[in-house]
Amino acid sequence: MARASKLTIFAVATSAVAALTALLPARSHEVVPHGPHQNVRVGLVFDVGGRGDKSFNDAAYEGVARAAAELGVQVELLEPTGAEDREAAMRLFAARGFDLVIGVGFIFSTDVNVVARAFPQTRFACIDYAPPMDGAIPPNVSGLTFREEEGSFLVGAVAGLTTKKNHVGFVGGMDIPLIHKFEAGYRAGVLAVCPTCEVHSAYAGTTPEAFRDPVKGKALAVSQISQGADVLYHASGTTGHGVFEASRDMGAKAIGVDSDQYEEMPGTVITSMIKRGDVAVFETVKAVGEGRFQGGLRSFGLADDGVGYVSQGPHADAISDDVRAQVSALADRIKRGELKVPSK
Repeated sequence: MARASKLTIFAVATSAVAALTALLPARSHEVVPHGPHQNVRVGLVFDVGGRGDKSFNDAAYEGVARAAAELGVQVELLEPTGAEDREAAMRLFAARGFDLVIGVGFIFSTDVNVVARAFPQTRFACIDYAPPMDGAIPPNVSGLTFREEEGSFLVGAVAGLTTKKNHVGFVGGMDIPLIHKFEAGYRAGVLAVCPTCEVHSAYAGTTPEAFRDPVKGKALAVSQISQGADVLYHASGTTGHGVFEASRDMGAKAIGVDSDQYEEMPGTVITSMIKRGDVAVFETVKAVGEGRFQGGLRSFGLADDGVGYVSQGPHADAISDDVRAQVSALADRIKRGELKVPSK
């Protein structure tokens, strides 16, 4: 982090805003930020798993860290200890007059809407935002969404070109439309290069806990590998570590999600689908600083550098040049609009 940046982190221990205020650290005596947007204050509230999840929480952190370093914005972070703290954490930032409050994860969607209506002068952003059923998105909310199906299509093609048994697997976390996009894109990518392949799929549950149940993830992966799958892709948060363990123990290969997860299981993870939450967050912070923030939905895909996959460097050594070239050609077709990837 550059000397001119300022990031402060503290944990939420209760859902009461008054109690939250008592947890605030004393004003920092760090170097005052310098940059084009040094007066912009950004508050980031993490999702379950928090910072260090090697997934989209970390990606969001990288986005605000970059904004602090390059733009000089002031950033503070909150890590709720439970679901009841999400709304309170965002209210705290809004009540303190922050210019932008960011919630990480679709689970924040309802909370963001509630708090945004209570603080109409504050700008809010939500990663993986799910619009309300009536479509009435508050005008001060920017819903950051991703075309996950496009990145998943690419790793599906990697799986289809890598499998030796014509059987591959998909393990999802919570059984919801957002995760269905990962499966749909992955399945399409597999079948685009291996029409005879069979895609086995399963979900860990129907509540947010499905994103942090590695025991269930391992059990689902064991079942799929036993049915012949030799390459498995997960979109399941920390549940995916169980998928990695099963793949390692049973000689299969695995594909990570959201960020480069090679270090989770070196030698087993052959690539990862990258969802650039850092890009979405940075661009949103920059828009606030430049006075061009707009509410509504914004989608990031391959053409926006919003999704992709690990294709270069030592963490992609298991991918042959031929596979890399074929997947690159498919990516180019998607970017040009010649290939439409299904999202369900």
